[in-house]
Amino acid sequence: MPRKLGRPTDHRNLMLRSMATAFIENGKMVTTETRAKELRPIVEKLITLGKKNTLHTRRQALAYMTKSSAVDKLFSDVAPKFAERNGGYTRIIKMSPRRGDAAPMAVISLVD
Repeated sequence: MPRKLGRPTDHRNLMLRSMATAFIENGKMVTTETRAKELRPIVEKLITLGKKNTLHTRRQALAYMTKSSAVDKLFSDVAPKFAERNGGYTRIIKMSPRRGDAAPMAVISLVD
């Protein structure tokens, strides 16, 4: 069952879309542990789409991601790096808790 992250469904879905777009653009993101765990399967599926590199998969990625420049980066830079790899494109590394509210923090990044 997906986590609710304390937000209404439409807000949560848009937040995850924008996080996935920003993650593909930067390759690394510092966020809370639960958000990172929710983001991981989304990014893995987008990279798998990028490995196929057809017009249909590009349109599927454009339908989900919020910037076309991030889609271009996904298909030209990110996905070709993982051509020989079958899944496991991201890693989550735990960090110390956030100072204000002691929320568990984590870094999600692409595997080299």
